[in-house]
Amino acid sequence: MTAYLNALGVICALGRDKHEVAHNLFAGDCSGMRRESGWVPERELPVAAVHGELAAIAPELADQRSRNNQLLLEAALQIRNDIDRAIETYGRERIGVVLGTSTSGIDEASRGLAHFLREQQFPSGYDYRQQELGAPANFLADWLQLSGPAYVISTACTSSARALMSAQRLLDLGLCDAVLCGGVDSLCKLTLNGFSSLEAVSDERCNPFSANRNGINIGEAAVLFVMSKQRGEGPAIALLGAGASSDAHHISAPEPSGRGALQAMQKALSRAQLQPGQINYLNLHGTATQHNDAMESLAVASLFPGGVACSSTKPMTGHTLGAAGALEAAFCWLSLTHRLLPPHVWDGHPDPALPALQWVRSGDSLKKPCLMSNSFAFGGNNVSLIIAEAP
Repeated sequence: MTAYLNALGVICALGRDKHEVAHNLFAGDCSGMRRESGWVPERELPVAAVHGELAAIAPELADQRSRNNQLLLEAALQIRNDIDRAIETYGRERIGVVLGTSTSGIDEASRGLAHFLREQQFPSGYDYRQQELGAPANFLADWLQLSGPAYVISTACTSSARALMSAQRLLDLGLCDAVLCGGVDSLCKLTLNGFSSLEAVSDERCNPFSANRNGINIGEAAVLFVMSKQRGEGPAIALLGAGASSDAHHISAPEPSGRGALQAMQKALSRAQLQPGQINYLNLHGTATQHNDAMESLAVASLFPGGVACSSTKPMTGHTLGAAGALEAAFCWLSLTHRLLPPHVWDGHPDPALPALQWVRSGDSLKKPCLMSNSFAFGGNNVSLIIAEAP
């Protein structure tokens, strides 16, 4: 069954809707990556934040107020007409919500707990449910008054890629006729300090696959698709295949040979009934850490011995963690609609220890209608998605 991706709402450091995001993405614009202090003690770090006021959450949903849910609301408002058409067509009970997140409202919860430690009481706006991992799906379902399945997947950096896979399964099983799927993560001290403690955060803009790479930057984003069995009024784009593996090599380091990553990509190709040569572009996980870039380059070189156009978009958006899989699937969606590819932004110094890959340059165009996107996470959790023009 074809899982059509009929509409896209997106907000990240590249812009506040799909038109602005596409313009800056294909230009290789890294201006959204800005140095900020206050996140990690005694460090000023590049972060990819969304700037400006966000949509307000209605008073009747005040107990669900969080920056995470505000980012999600921004993405949903962009495609509200498409959502309303789906509700009218299928009914509220036949529409599901599946999202990925790793932060949920933990930033509000952290500030609430700090207030409690100071004042011996929680602030007036504090609600424990803000930090629940299921909060984004509950909020969206409540806001839209949907009664289909609504849940969140949290598998670190593969969360929202797995959300797209799960949305497709709901359609395949006949449990839903349409699913609002994607991901959302917001900047917070917890994740920045956590990755900093692992010595994984770079003091400069990240430099994926370079000999000089030295860690990640973190960003925030929200992405929402309307996935359904029927093609909508927009472009005929679909999730053609998806593959996942769990190599469980180490809690915070990937299996060094790239075996798990390779297995996920091979499964995605098999489910899409495609050969590697039919893929025109690969959006790499490309975090700019030593181990992740090394294993991914090995896996890519093994699967695509003849080469495939590829890039990491994280110097433009930061690593958006639980939202990253959906965000980079959105970039593939935008490539199909604009017939352009996101350039690989780096210092141009390849690592001689890694296989040479075929880097996208600014202005490179899309030649074939099939694209792949990789996401890898802590614990050896690997996902590969194939986004393509619907057959």
